Amino acid sequence: MASKLLRAVVLGPPGSGKGTVCERIAKSFGLQHLSSGQFLRENIQAKSGFPRTLGQAEALDRICELDLVISLNIPFETLKDRLSARWIHPGSGRVYNMEFNPPHVQGIDDVTGEPLIQREDDKPEAVAGRLRKYKDAAKPVIELYKNRGILHSFSGTETNKIWPYVYTLVSNRIPPIHAEEAN
Repeated sequence: MASKLLRAVVLGPPGSGKGTVCERIAKSFGLQHLSSGQFLRENIQAKSGFPRTLGQAEALDRICELDLVISLNIPFETLKDRLSARWIHPGSGRVYNMEFNPPHVQGIDDVTGEPLIQREDDKPEAVAGRLRKYKDAAKPVIELYKNRGILHSFSGTETNKIWPYVYTLVSNRIPPIHAEEAN
Protein backbone atom coordinates (compact mmCIF):
# COMPACT_ATOMS: atom_id res chain seq x y z
CA MET A 1 0.00 0.00 0.00
CA ALA A 2 1.42 3.38 -1.00
CA SER A 3 1.71 5.94 1.77
CA LYS A 4 -0.08 9.25 1.42
CA LEU A 5 1.85 12.50 1.39
CA LEU A 6 0.35 15.97 1.50
CA ARG A 7 2.62 18.85 2.37
CA ALA A 8 0.24 21.51 3.64
CA VAL A 9 0.45 24.41 6.04
CA VAL A 10 -2.51 25.82 7.94
CA LEU A 11 -2.06 29.50 8.76
CA GLY A 12 -4.18 31.58 11.06
CA PRO A 13 -3.98 33.81 14.07
CA PRO A 14 -3.92 32.37 17.59
CA GLY A 15 -7.32 30.89 18.39
CA SER A 16 -8.40 30.56 14.74
CA GLY A 17 -8.89 26.79 14.90
CA LYS A 18 -5.64 25.66 13.23
CA GLY A 19 -5.22 22.76 15.63
CA THR A 20 -8.81 21.59 15.16
CA VAL A 21 -8.58 21.81 11.35
CA CYS A 22 -5.26 19.94 11.36
CA GLU A 23 -6.62 17.19 13.62
CA ARG A 24 -9.64 16.78 11.33
CA ILE A 25 -7.44 16.63 8.21
CA ALA A 26 -5.21 14.04 9.87
CA LYS A 27 -8.19 11.92 10.97
CA SER A 28 -10.19 12.22 7.74
CA PHE A 29 -7.26 11.56 5.40
CA GLY A 30 -5.04 9.30 7.52
CA LEU A 31 -2.21 11.83 7.68
CA GLN A 32 0.27 12.86 10.39
CA HIS A 33 -0.21 16.32 11.95
CA LEU A 34 2.94 18.20 12.93
CA SER A 35 2.13 21.27 15.06
CA SER A 36 4.30 24.34 14.54
CA GLY A 37 2.82 25.77 17.74
CA GLN A 38 4.23 22.86 19.72
CA PHE A 39 7.58 23.25 17.91
CA LEU A 40 7.48 26.98 18.73
CA ARG A 41 6.84 26.40 22.44
CA GLU A 42 9.61 23.75 22.61
CA ASN A 43 12.09 26.07 20.89
CA ILE A 44 11.20 28.99 23.17
CA GLN A 45 11.76 26.76 26.22
CA ALA A 46 15.11 25.71 24.75
CA LYS A 47 15.78 29.43 24.06
CA SER A 48 16.45 28.70 20.38
CA GLY A 49 13.36 30.48 18.95
CA PHE A 50 11.16 29.55 15.96
CA PRO A 51 9.43 32.66 14.49
CA ARG A 52 6.42 32.45 12.23
CA THR A 53 7.82 34.84 9.68
CA LEU A 54 8.80 35.18 6.04
CA GLY A 55 12.22 33.81 7.06
CA GLN A 56 10.57 30.67 8.41
CA ALA A 57 8.55 30.25 5.22
CA GLU A 58 11.73 30.60 3.14
CA ALA A 59 13.51 28.05 5.35
CA LEU A 60 10.61 25.64 4.85
CA ASP A 61 10.98 26.12 1.07
CA ARG A 62 14.53 24.82 1.30
CA ILE A 63 13.27 21.64 2.99
CA CYS A 64 10.23 20.81 0.85
CA GLU A 65 7.77 22.12 -1.70
CA LEU A 66 4.30 22.73 -0.27
CA ASP A 67 1.21 21.33 -2.00
CA LEU A 68 -1.18 23.85 -0.48
CA VAL A 69 -1.54 26.49 2.19
CA ILE A 70 -4.81 26.98 4.06
CA SER A 71 -5.38 30.38 5.66
CA LEU A 72 -8.07 30.77 8.32
CA ASN A 73 -9.54 34.29 8.53
CA ILE A 74 -11.48 34.79 11.74
CA PRO A 75 -12.84 38.16 13.00
CA PHE A 76 -10.86 39.86 15.78
CA GLU A 77 -13.73 39.79 18.30
CA THR A 78 -14.23 36.04 17.76
CA LEU A 79 -10.52 35.40 18.31
CA LYS A 80 -10.46 37.56 21.42
CA ASP A 81 -13.41 35.65 22.89
CA ARG A 82 -11.97 32.23 21.98
CA LEU A 83 -8.53 32.94 23.41
CA SER A 84 -9.84 34.45 26.62
CA ALA A 85 -11.94 31.31 27.22
CA ARG A 86 -9.13 28.84 26.33
CA TRP A 87 -7.57 26.58 28.97
CA ILE A 88 -5.06 23.80 28.39
CA HIS A 89 -3.71 20.66 29.98
CA PRO A 90 0.02 21.40 30.06
CA GLY A 91 1.16 17.76 29.95
CA SER A 92 -0.71 16.78 26.78
CA GLY A 93 -1.53 20.11 25.13
CA ARG A 94 -5.26 19.25 25.18
CA VAL A 95 -7.25 22.43 24.65
CA TYR A 96 -10.59 23.29 26.23
CA ASN A 97 -12.78 26.29 25.58
CA MET A 98 -15.08 27.23 28.45
CA GLU A 99 -17.72 28.45 25.96
CA PHE A 100 -18.06 25.58 23.48
CA ASN A 101 -15.73 22.72 24.55
CA PRO A 102 -15.55 22.82 28.36
CA PRO A 103 -14.09 20.02 30.48
CA HIS A 104 -16.57 17.80 32.35
CA VAL A 105 -15.36 19.35 35.64
CA GLN A 106 -14.37 23.02 35.49
CA GLY A 107 -10.59 23.47 35.69
CA ILE A 108 -9.83 19.73 35.47
CA ASP A 109 -8.55 17.72 32.48
CA ASP A 110 -11.09 15.09 31.35
CA VAL A 111 -8.46 12.40 30.76
CA THR A 112 -5.97 12.74 33.62
CA GLY A 113 -7.91 14.65 36.29
CA GLU A 114 -5.02 17.11 36.51
CA PRO A 115 -5.54 20.88 36.73
CA LEU A 116 -5.88 23.01 33.60
CA ILE A 117 -4.03 26.28 33.14
CA GLN A 118 -4.61 29.43 31.14
CA ARG A 119 -1.47 30.44 29.28
CA GLU A 120 -0.29 33.97 30.04
CA ASP A 121 -0.67 34.97 26.39
CA ASP A 122 -4.30 33.75 26.37
CA LYS A 123 -5.29 36.09 29.18
CA PRO A 124 -7.52 38.95 27.98
CA GLU A 125 -4.92 41.66 28.61
CA ALA A 126 -2.36 39.92 26.33
CA VAL A 127 -4.64 38.87 23.47
CA ALA A 128 -4.83 42.14 21.49
CA GLY A 129 -1.06 42.51 21.32
CA ARG A 130 -0.64 38.88 20.36
CA LEU A 131 -3.11 39.23 17.48
CA ARG A 132 -1.40 42.42 16.23
CA LYS A 133 1.98 40.64 16.25
CA TYR A 134 0.54 37.75 14.25
CA LYS A 135 -0.99 40.07 11.67
CA ASP A 136 2.27 41.94 11.12
CA ALA A 137 4.38 38.77 10.86
CA ALA A 138 1.89 36.80 8.73
CA LYS A 139 1.18 39.41 6.06
CA PRO A 140 4.37 38.78 3.97
CA VAL A 141 4.01 35.01 4.44
CA ILE A 142 0.43 35.08 3.15
CA GLU A 143 1.51 37.25 0.20
CA LEU A 144 4.31 34.80 -0.65
CA TYR A 145 1.93 31.84 -0.83
CA LYS A 146 -0.76 33.88 -2.60
CA ASN A 147 1.74 34.86 -5.30
CA ARG A 148 2.68 31.18 -5.74
CA GLY A 149 -0.96 30.25 -6.27
CA ILE A 150 -1.10 27.73 -3.41
CA LEU A 151 -2.97 29.86 -0.85
CA HIS A 152 -6.60 28.97 -0.10
CA SER A 153 -8.36 31.31 2.35
CA PHE A 154 -11.43 30.47 4.40
CA SER A 155 -13.36 33.02 6.46
CA GLY A 156 -15.90 32.55 9.21
CA THR A 157 -16.56 32.54 12.93
CA GLU A 158 -16.99 28.78 13.47
CA THR A 159 -14.60 25.96 12.59
CA ASN A 160 -17.56 23.64 11.99
CA LYS A 161 -18.80 25.94 9.22
CA ILE A 162 -15.35 26.35 7.61
CA TRP A 163 -14.46 22.65 7.81
CA PRO A 164 -16.63 21.35 4.91
CA TYR A 165 -14.85 23.75 2.53
CA VAL A 166 -11.41 22.72 3.80
CA TYR A 167 -12.43 19.06 3.52
CA THR A 168 -13.49 19.55 -0.12
CA LEU A 169 -10.21 21.29 -0.95
CA VAL A 170 -8.09 18.54 0.60
CA SER A 171 -10.30 15.83 -0.97
CA ASN A 172 -9.34 17.18 -4.38
CA ARG A 173 -5.67 16.51 -3.53
CA ILE A 174 -5.80 13.23 -1.61
CA PRO A 175 -8.57 10.66 -1.09
CA PRO A 176 -10.28 10.65 2.31
CA ILE A 177 -10.43 7.52 4.46
CA HIS A 178 -14.25 7.72 4.64
CA ALA A 179 -16.20 9.97 2.27
CA GLU A 180 -18.90 10.76 4.85
CA GLU A 181 -16.51 12.54 7.23
CA ALA A 182 -17.14 15.99 5.69
CA ASN A 183 -19.96 16.65 8.14
